[in-house]
Amino acid sequence: MTGTTERTRPMRPSLTRRRELVPPGRLAFRRFLRNPAAVVGAVVLILIVLAVVVGPLFVPWDPDVGELIDARQPPSAEHWLGTDLIGRDELARILAGGRVSLTIGFLAALLAVTVGTVVGTLAGWFGGVADAIISRIIDILLSVPAVLVIIVFAGILGPSLPMLIIVFSALLWPQSARIARSVVLSVREQEFVQAARVLGSRTRYIVLHHLIPGVLPSVIVAATILVADAVLSEAAVSFLGAGVQPPQASWGNMLNDSKSLTVLTLMPWLWLPPGLAIFATVLSTMAVGDGVRDAIDTRRNA
Repeated sequence: MTGTTERTRPMRPSLTRRRELVPPGRLAFRRFLRNPAAVVGAVVLILIVLAVVVGPLFVPWDPDVGELIDARQPPSAEHWLGTDLIGRDELARILAGGRVSLTIGFLAALLAVTVGTVVGTLAGWFGGVADAIISRIIDILLSVPAVLVIIVFAGILGPSLPMLIIVFSALLWPQSARIARSVVLSVREQEFVQAARVLGSRTRYIVLHHLIPGVLPSVIVAATILVADAVLSEAAVSFLGAGVQPPQASWGNMLNDSKSLTVLTLMPWLWLPPGLAIFATVLSTMAVGDGVRDAIDTRRNA
């Protein structure tokens, strides 16, 4: 009787088999949720994005207009973060400046990742002279001081939002290109890629269906770093006066108003909020990037 019961008892799938049945995307999401720093970073980043997108609807002050009679007011019930040197509400400017800084960061990173992925994939796939030329171009661009280039272009073309996005993306794409190239150099030697070549698959098909999907996980991680780089670069050049121009607010040019010793010591509400906004955005973005990197690492256990 016992033997019969044991024979009719359904077999439970092994732990390894159950892991194989779970889609890779779900496994990666589980790994991401097990990383406290990544989860906190994602929550903070989402809150920042929601604040700069939805927040202005609930703030009655115009970020570009102020009254001199209200200048340099400390935080109060009327102005939660105080007012700046010409009476503009600091909270309204933080939210408006966040839209500008994050727009530059995300668009520049998206454009840089797109260009870098395509260029790096082609360089790694074709190799030879094309790879050598592209690699030298990447080395040259990575050695160029970004702030100096932006200041030069701002002087020639005039500082503007499109100019900043284009120049940032032009300076940042080599980073993702180098990553894509290194991944393609290893992926193209895999058996499934070699089999596709033997079967006569076109280069376009192999690149789109085999190489780019293999490159995307690493490039996604690089994209988070590029967002942080672009936000920091915007803050630096706007602080120097070559970026976003007043009266349009950005976190960088808000810090530009706080260069005097009097403001630094007696009016911390003018530089502390934008500084903390930049710090929180960059730190949370980097934490998300680290979490995504660990989550897509197939050597980790689910």
